[in-house]
Amino acid sequence: MFTLGSSHRFFLYGGAVDMRKGFDGLSGLVRNSLDRDPLSGEVYIFLNRSRTLVKLLHWEGGGLVIYYKRLEKGIFQPPEGMEKGGKLPWSSLVLMVEGIKVLDSRQLPRYTKP
Repeated sequence: MFTLGSSHRFFLYGGAVDMRKGFDGLSGLVRNSLDRDPLSGEVYIFLNRSRTLVKLLHWEGGGLVIYYKRLEKGIFQPPEGMEKGGKLPWSSLVLMVEGIKVLDSRQLPRYTKP
């Protein structure tokens, strides 16, 4: 069941990834390159060199889950200026996966509980 949502924290891996990597290989990238714990419940996003494949690695209820999507046409466009291991908002992930590129935007202020 797809249980990702805005309550999760998302981190985009900045480099190109060999998509033959599975649970152990992606977990190693998270530990060694991002210096984070893959069992933390955070979601890690990986793209291949041509940006036609995306994998999301997530620890969920006693096990690792990989979500995998391949595009038949087009590429995934990550937000500009994302550094390696950069935190990605849920809304940006949804736009990237759906193929929507925002040319100009600004986020209006919202109340946040202190």
